[in-house]
Amino acid sequence: MISHPIVAAVDDDQDMRRSLETLIEHVGYRACLFEDAKAFLEWNVEHKANCIVSDIQMPGMTGLELCTRLTQGGDRTPIILMSAFATVPMRHRAMAAGAHTFLAKPLDVGTFIDLLESIISLPR
Repeated sequence: MISHPIVAAVDDDQDMRRSLETLIEHVGYRACLFEDAKAFLEWNVEHKANCIVSDIQMPGMTGLELCTRLTQGGDRTPIILMSAFATVPMRHRAMAAGAHTFLAKPLDVGTFIDLLESIISLPR
C-alpha cells in the first residue's frame, strides 16, 4: 500500500474545507478535514500530519492558539495559517506563534500548491 503524505485542514467554513480537500488531493496528498481546532487535537493524539493548514479566525480555539499550543508542546509539523482578514500585524503574530507560513484568503492556488509541495519535501 502506498502511503500518501497527510495534510490536515482546520477551518470552520465547510466550503473552504472542501476547497482545501480538492487542492490537497489534486497534488496527490491525503486530506484530513476538521471543523475546529478541538477536533484536530483529538485526532492528532493518534495520527500525525505532514502539514497543517488552519484558518486563524474560528470559534473556540483560534488558529493562532492552535499553532502556539502545538509549537510550545514540541510539535514540529509545519503549520500554514491563513485568514480572510490578513494584515501585517496578524502576519507577525502568526510567525511569532510558530507558523511556517501565513497566507491571505482567498488563496492563490498556484502559491498554495507550490508551498505544500515544498513543505512535504522538507526532511522531518
